[in-house]
Amino acid sequence: MKDYLDLLSNKESREQIENLRKDRSVWRNDPKLDLYRKAVAMAPAIEVATKTYNTSAVSFESPSTLDAPTRIELLKSLEAFIPWKKGPFSFFGIEIDSEWQSHLKWERILPHIKSLEGKRIADIGCHNGYFMYRMLHENPALVVGFEPVAKHLLAFELLQTYAKEDRLFFELLGAEHMHLYEKFFDRVFCLGILYHHTDPIELLRKIHTSLNTGGQVIIDCQGIDGEDPVALMPQSRYANAKGIWWLPTKSCLVHWLSRAKFRDINVFYAEKLNPVEQRTTKWAPIDSLSSFLDPLDSNFTKEGYPAPWRFYVTATK
Repeated sequence: MKDYLDLLSNKESREQIENLRKDRSVWRNDPKLDLYRKAVAMAPAIEVATKTYNTSAVSFESPSTLDAPTRIELLKSLEAFIPWKKGPFSFFGIEIDSEWQSHLKWERILPHIKSLEGKRIADIGCHNGYFMYRMLHENPALVVGFEPVAKHLLAFELLQTYAKEDRLFFELLGAEHMHLYEKFFDRVFCLGILYHHTDPIELLRKIHTSLNTGGQVIIDCQGIDGEDPVALMPQSRYANAKGIWWLPTKSCLVHWLSRAKFRDINVFYAEKLNPVEQRTTKWAPIDSLSSFLDPLDSNFTKEGYPAPWRFYVTATK
């Protein structure tokens, strides 16, 4: 597929997206990203015999064992992107154990969503594209990843060096642009995004606009435990993270979706986040969840707020 935007019927929206693409194309060439651009450019050419998207690690295999110089060059390219926060991946025998065990999330989600077969999919906050590749096993028509961070685009380009999947597209756009895709998507994945926005209900409304009638949104939202439909707004950091605005209870999240005009709302997972799923690794040598909780009581963050829960929800337009 040359450019999926050819499928967008609204000419004005298509022009706005194309203008945004032009404006943001310079982001990729930021001098601060020289290390990552070089890593992509220097990634060695390797024959790919097998691509696997239906196991925990998104994997690429060659017909034979890599020779030592090729393995060293590949390792240099991969190491440039440390920390690997989403994964796992396997590149020709090099195993990347990411901070987030993203396969656990996918395994929870997959049994609860409508078929992706032949559908147009959006992945908001796609990061390096891990979930986009996992979606390919379900045979969608196309998957568009939205991520306004050029470093993640370059990580995706490194993956595409070997995957070469023409049904995947990466846009340096954010959730706030979803209304430009009116009635375009059949499924929208919004994983780990809502609580990073100052107006989560407006974001849900834009997702609603982007969906076809009968389309499904799949939400993963960080929040807090509790029965009342309320949301916590941290004063500054939450679990050491910046940019956290609203942390809803389960019932509050349901109310957000309802007021954004979604129906058939189903919370199919509600559990406290644990360090099995998010932790420090060789490929992500950074402080992780265990470092962000109160060392004397893991029911609270280091700032004294209730510890994070994760809520997974599906809803229909």
